[in-house]
Amino acid sequence: MPVAIIGISVSPQTPIDWFPLWLSLRVAAIATILVLAFGTCLAYLLSHKSFRGKNLWESLLTLPLVLPPTVLGYYVLVLAGRSSFPGRIYQTLFGQPLVFTWQAAVVAACLHSAPIYIRAARIVLQNVDYRFEWAAHSLGASEWRTFWTVTLPLAWRGLSSLASLCFARSLGDFGITIMVAGNIPGQTQTLSVAIFDAVESGNGHAARVLVLVISAAALALLWTSARIWQAPERPSAA
Repeated sequence: MPVAIIGISVSPQTPIDWFPLWLSLRVAAIATILVLAFGTCLAYLLSHKSFRGKNLWESLLTLPLVLPPTVLGYYVLVLAGRSSFPGRIYQTLFGQPLVFTWQAAVVAACLHSAPIYIRAARIVLQNVDYRFEWAAHSLGASEWRTFWTVTLPLAWRGLSSLASLCFARSLGDFGITIMVAGNIPGQTQTLSVAIFDAVESGNGHAARVLVLVISAAALALLWTSARIWQAPERPSAA
């Protein structure tokens, strides 16, 4: 309650709710795993296969990078709403609608991070020395086995670096998240949404602390990504 000091009413600082931080970490972790699983497969298809409509698929996968977050959020609301076929299937399987849940925040984080991961992962996989893949095929290895035992081990450094970048990007999504997951304290309020809410409510102390936390986390992840990407130093000649 307010405390009077020399005739001035001073309100004590409201304790910071750390739930948005833990929720954001969980959402970013799940989104990163999903993007790595599906994004790597899509990047492999785009880098190693030729098929009809390939340019169209590439354009569709890149589209979230140029569309406003509100447009992407609207698409998710339409496709995952209760009246849509995918929305009804989700509600039947899980007993609740997808929209305005923390699972919707995972979908938003995937849309926010997947396009840049797929584009970069495609380049990483294209740069794998194809002679090793051909050698594996000539020895009788299937394409699936070659992918797991040759392509991925050779591309692990670049893909691991992109995974850190993907996690950082998932951690900071705001526009899509607030449209499809909302701003429900203790349920769907992620870190970026909590910062917006703190600024809107005039809680400058909480806003500053949360901004510093997410900035430090993003900087640490970018530093990790750069360290992983950096090639190991060659030993100097004697």
